[in-house]
Amino acid sequence: MVTGGLKEVVKKGLGLAEMEFITGGGAINWFPGHMAAATTAIRDRLKLADLVIEVRDARIPLSSANQDLQSQLRSKRSLVALNKKDLANPNIMHRWTRFLESSGKDCIPISAHSKSSVSKLLELVEYKLKEVISREPTLLVMVVGVPNVGKSALINSIHQIASSRFPMQGKMKRATVGPLPGVTQDIAGYKIAHQPSIYVLDTPGVLVPSIPDIETGLKLALAGSVKDSVVGEERIAQYLLAVLNTRRTPLHWRNSHNSRMEGIQYEAEEKVDYSLKNLRPKRKLPNKSGVLYVEDLVTKVECALYSTLSEFDGSVDDEADLEVLIDLQFEALQKALKIAIKGPEARLMVSKKFLTLFRTGKLGPFILDDVPDSNFP
Repeated sequence: MVTGGLKEVVKKGLGLAEMEFITGGGAINWFPGHMAAATTAIRDRLKLADLVIEVRDARIPLSSANQDLQSQLRSKRSLVALNKKDLANPNIMHRWTRFLESSGKDCIPISAHSKSSVSKLLELVEYKLKEVISREPTLLVMVVGVPNVGKSALINSIHQIASSRFPMQGKMKRATVGPLPGVTQDIAGYKIAHQPSIYVLDTPGVLVPSIPDIETGLKLALAGSVKDSVVGEERIAQYLLAVLNTRRTPLHWRNSHNSRMEGIQYEAEEKVDYSLKNLRPKRKLPNKSGVLYVEDLVTKVECALYSTLSEFDGSVDDEADLEVLIDLQFEALQKALKIAIKGPEARLMVSKKFLTLFRTGKLGPFILDDVPDSNFP
């Protein structure tokens, strides 16, 4: 639930009171021309699709739904793939799957980079197409979703599995994968099976042109489905801090601090200059001392947030108090991240590195959306 303090900080404390998310667009109206054109193509292809895989971000199962396509999806065979499950809280994930299934949607949490995870998704696809396979020589499967939920990564994994599972015809192509939302700019089809022929179409993610409320827009920005430059890294980091504080998350980190600190007490084998500028998974595994450095950095960040929250005299449910706390935490994070520069540039650098830690799962798994129906335990 959104507490009073968080709700008001989102509107006023983050300087977003003037931002309107209304039908027809708003402050977050990131809807490039190529995506507008793709929307029309998607609607045309939906009429021909035998099954639709709607990929959503497991951290925002509701906010990452493409609302413009929901009415059409209800009339099709479809399933929801909650991708990036490794970044989502497993203790809450089962409540989301139950909620979606109770709403008439087949749902499966996946990790697009995991072969076993994607294999289970393909099994569900085949099961849902079972009665159609017996009478149709060619079947079409569509993959849709908002930007940066992992559609292209999923397509690539499906290809890798299909190459060993099914007789292939022609040269297999890979979908284009990029770090920024909306990188796949045309609709391409890939043959993944023969007898019957099954084609998977990778469609560009289309973020609905209007976002119903500010919080949904911020969640999408925090998860990376909206470019940081549209909202601003500092605003997104402020929102993340507001969420962590109102949920009292830093207070739950206390026990993990002790165990983690015990594991890094000894000196690393060698000192390294490890840059947090791009804390994305690399093909080459970091060396032991590099891993220890990141773990130590995470511990310092978590300790900084725990200390500022536990020692704070105000109420996180109060708008003004929460703003004060967030300012204190920016200062604490600057020290923890060892950022020497001062002024606005320091807050921007803190924001970028803090968001990187969150987005790569270094601060733990999270689900930002609340399950709408509290009757699901």
